[in-house]
Amino acid sequence: MTAQKRPRYAAKLERVLVDEAALAARVSQLGEQISADYQERELLLICILRGGVIFLTDLMRHISIPHAIDFMAVESYGSGARQSTGTVKITMDLRIDIKDRNVLLVEDIVDSGRTLSHVLDLLSTRSPESLSVCCLLDKKARREVGVPIDYTGFEIPDEYVFGYGLDLDELWRNLPFVGVAKD
Repeated sequence: MTAQKRPRYAAKLERVLVDEAALAARVSQLGEQISADYQERELLLICILRGGVIFLTDLMRHISIPHAIDFMAVESYGSGARQSTGTVKITMDLRIDIKDRNVLLVEDIVDSGRTLSHVLDLLSTRSPESLSVCCLLDKKARREVGVPIDYTGFEIPDEYVFGYGLDLDELWRNLPFVGVAKD
């Protein structure tokens, strides 16, 4: 393949970690499991923006029970950073009251656990009926704070990844796979 025909992201990609077919299959399985687990209850899916939006969109197509969605925007990385700053800031809060609701937090990746722990602590003060977590990617090797994860797409190694909603310098969220970034 000539340099001109190579996709622009190719210079940033070390390798594909989770391909499109594996993502589709696992998201379908997660949707079926969530539907079975919540079959007698209505569900509120809360997506952490921006990285979780593609995962949420695909996941909700496989959830066969009634469900609503809402969004939160949370910052802990800062612009262009590849590691969390350790400070968690809610930049956009929920529009829906979660009191007495069955809430499933949909997250793209769990790394240190600090951001997720902060969000779970905040949401638990709002008295949901139940509060669970579904993450696409779990990077257990980097975990600093123990957090409960009820549904996991893939456990991944301690590598910087992008694609399928996750950015690399605010780009490449649109890729249909999860790739490992070159150093």
